[in-house]
Amino acid sequence: MIIFKVVERVLGVGPKKGQKAYCAEPKAPNKFSSTWLVERIVRETSLSEGDVRNVLITLKNIIKEVVTLGGSLDLGDIFSIRTTIPSKMEAKEEDVCATSLKRPRILVRWKQPIAETLKKIEVEVDNPKRKEEKKKKKKEEGGIGQHGN
Repeated sequence: MIIFKVVERVLGVGPKKGQKAYCAEPKAPNKFSSTWLVERIVRETSLSEGDVRNVLITLKNIIKEVVTLGGSLDLGDIFSIRTTIPSKMEAKEEDVCATSLKRPRILVRWKQPIAETLKKIEVEVDNPKRKEEKKKKKKEEGGIGQHGN
């Protein structure tokens, strides 16, 4: 389960710029290092630490090559990646050139096993103000019911 807390922010863009707003953010974000990943793979397979590190380095190099070529790469049941370079809309056809292109991006498309797992994530927002509101409403409803009997 991922537990969130309520935080106050000042909006920096849009029609409500400068106004306070509230959002939820994880209380303690879970960050897993590459060292953790290597140790986990070593523990669950017959691969050595050096083998796992070599595979990860090779995968990084392959992804860099695919991205440089503007291609896509399918990583089985995990995800696929695709290089995309969106273009700005120009008023005239002759204005379309290399400067019309926006910055390159990598789109990640999660495969079904991972997508299904994402749907099953349990979350909770720890919001003391909301809990106080619910207690007040229960007291008011409880008080009215008792007087009406």
